[in-house]
Parts: sequence; structure tokens; C-alpha cells
Amino acid sequence: MRGLGDHLSIGERIAFYRERRGYTQPVLAGLVGHSTDWLSKIERGVRKPPRIDKLAELARVLRVPLGELTGHPVLLEDDERRMDDVPAVRDALMSPRRLSKLLFGPTAETQLPDPDQAIVLVERSWDHYQSGVLGDVVAALPGLLRTAQELEDLPRGSTRRRGLAVSARTHHLAATTLAKIGESDLSWLAAERAMRAADESEDPLSLVSAARSGTHALLANGRYQDALELGDTAAAWLTTQVNDEDPAALSLLGMIHLRAAVAAARHQDRSTATSLLARAEQLADRLGSDENHWQTSFGPTNVKLHRLSIELDLENVPYVVENGGIDVSHMPAERVVSHRIDYARGLSLSGRADAALNELREAERTSPQLVRNNPRVRETLRDLRKQSPVTGNSRSSELLAMAQRCRAVQ
Repeated sequence: MRGLGDHLSIGERIAFYRERRGYTQPVLAGLVGHSTDWLSKIERGVRKPPRIDKLAELARVLRVPLGELTGHPVLLEDDERRMDDVPAVRDALMSPRRLSKLLFGPTAETQLPDPDQAIVLVERSWDHYQSGVLGDVVAALPGLLRTAQELEDLPRGSTRRRGLAVSARTHHLAATTLAKIGESDLSWLAAERAMRAADESEDPLSLVSAARSGTHALLANGRYQDALELGDTAAAWLTTQVNDEDPAALSLLGMIHLRAAVAAARHQDRSTATSLLARAEQLADRLGSDENHWQTSFGPTNVKLHRLSIELDLENVPYVVENGGIDVSHMPAERVVSHRIDYARGLSLSGRADAALNELREAERTSPQLVRNNPRVRETLRDLRKQSPVTGNSRSSELLAMAQRCRAVQ
């Protein structure tokens, strides 16, 4: 486990790091432009946690990663057996061989991998990611990343460019997965490697796909303005490079707009978020259906899901409650679970505890890993327990059991 215990609330985490930095409540409140009463109520759990943009500002002032305040996910394979291969992923990303191709280039007898064989394994792990089986992805990443490094050592020519594209795809998977499990710094390192390999591959779609991983890493680090800038720049560049009727290009462009819209919403810029959502919606309409080119899951439904998530970030809870009943049965598990978690959060904030718990139960059935290791789930479960004090009935017992599985309580 990294950082504080998972059972601590966001308010308790803020209090811990405030005291660790030697700040009084009036000092920290003043540094983020709020009253002492505001901060005191958050730390005591009397009021709901701050918006994500304010949490990012608190993290900056307290000089801790954003994940330390929201609660790092800790990857569990199941209830009995922990699978955490993140140290091995870190070793693969930080191998000294990455520092210099001149010093650590392949020897004459080295058998370099075939890009076409390597991509089969990478796409298999992408399928695992979308299925919500993150333990399998993390376990596979060290070997995939070592292969990606070797692909970059291929001799110059079309085969090397293909190898670089596969390396970009591999590092994109690493960046997105690491962001999902709370390893924000490693996520940024993997995203930077993805974009560098995609640059050299001279493949426009690979580069914009890698840029998408960059937005994930920046969002995970609370760098919302930077994520918005990257998304806008990548979208503008792609439109000059590809056929605007290519379904893959439409999907990647649409997802870049959606990620940028999330960044704008977390920066509390409703106007920009709304404009970017409208662009994505136009592209989804042109695509005509929900597709999964480049594992984007892009189409009309994903636009609706992002709109709901964005309204939640903008604290428009009535919209979330009224419009949350979206049919996601045909979507990949990762998207299904993310939506149910957002919807449950909205229902909880509106006082509909039973409906919120039902959504979380359905999400857990779809992917236990994605639910049991999600900070927003833990915060929602704590709120639900406040709304439904333990009385010994079956519903309260079920809520307590889920809170324990998700480490929302000790």
C-alpha cells in the first residue's frame, strides 16, 4: 500500500497532510482562497469533499500528488490474493537501457522481435483492460515494455516504423492503466514514451492515440489546463493529416475532444467543456454508431457517458440523476463500470441511497477490480453509510460488507 490507509476519507487526508506541513487550518484555507470554517467542515466530513479542481489546488499547496488526497487505488486480483506488479512495471520503464541507444544498442547476435507478432500480445492486453481485468494487464506490462524497447532498436526502414508504432501502442496502454490505478507519475513517464515513439513512427493515428494517453496522465496529475492544451493541439493537428471520413480518425479525434472536455470541466470551464462535447457529438453522429476503433469505444453512447461525467464534475447533480439511465449493456466493461460509479455518485449526492448502492453492486458484478480500488467508490460508500446508519437490517449489512470489500472502512 502507498501513502495513507485506504479507509481514510478525503477530509482526513487533507488534515493529515496539512498537519504534516505544519499549516494551521486558517493558513491552508487562506492559501486556497476559502474560509477556515469551509476547511474545518471538509476535514470533519460535515460537508462533501471539494470539487476536483479545488482538490488539485490543495494537493499543489500541500506538495503531494493528487492521488494522496483522493486515495490511491491498490490493485487487488481478488479478495484472497493480491497481485501488484507495479514495481516490475517501474523497473521496465526505468531500465538504464532507455537512457542511450548508443551505449545500450543491440549486439550483433540479438534476436529482435517481430512487430506483427508483438502487436497481437499488446492488443490482447488492451482487451483485458477494456474487460476490467487490470491485474492481468499489470502482470503483462513488464514483458510488453521490454519488447517495446527492443522494437525501437530495429534497423531503420518500414519495419522499424511499424515497431515504433507498436511501442507507442504499448506505452499508451501502460500510461492509461497506470493512471487508472493511481500511479500518476509513472503514467506520465509512459505517456511521454508513447508520444516519442509515435513521433518517430510518422503514423498520424499512432501519435494522436498516444496524445490521448498524455491527457489521461495529465488528468491523473491534476494538470487540467495542460491536458486541455494537449487535446486541442492534437485535434487541430490530426484534422490536417487524415481523411476526415476514416472511421478510426473520427474515433480518435472524438475521444481527444472528450478528454479535453473532461479537463475543461475539472478546471470548472463549462463553456469550453460544452463546446468540446458538441464537437465530439458531431463526430459521433458522422460515425453513426458505437465503435471501438483503437479501443476508443467512441460513438453516440460514449459522448452521453462523458457528458454525464462532466456534469458531475461541474456539480450539476440533478442532470446526472435525471439522465443517468443510459443503456450501456453493449459497451466494454471499463466504460460500463465508470458510468455506474458516476451515476451512483450522483444518486448518493441527491439522497437516493438505495438506488446508488444498486448501481455500485451492478458495477462490482461487472468488474470487482475496478470498483474495489476506486477512490470515488470509497467516498460514495462513506456517504451512503452516513445516510443509512447501521441498524442491523439486511440493507445496512450489505452496505457495510461492500464498504469493507472496498476498504472504505476499517
